[in-house]
Amino acid sequence: MNSGKVLLSVFAGLAIGAAAGILLAPDKGSATRKNIADKGDAYAQKLNKRFKGFIDDLTDRFEKMTEEAETMAEIGANKVAKGMDQMAESKRV
Repeated sequence: MNSGKVLLSVFAGLAIGAAAGILLAPDKGSATRKNIADKGDAYAQKLNKRFKGFIDDLTDRFEKMTEEAETMAEIGANKVAKGMDQMAESKRV
């Protein structure tokens, strides 16, 4: 069986199960809608928190890489300057 068909079947089963759960729920429709909205808000807040954490981590990594690149550039510039000084010194001799 094709993996795409299996995945589609799983999602269809989840959707059917969710619809059946809503239709057969013991609560009134307004209470069920409120519960769904509350859970949606909770998931949205959780996703937002994770996204902010991801962005903070990405920012920290970028800053660290920038500092490392600046350090490497400084080291390279010092080596070039030292090489230039050595070349100038060797021309004098």
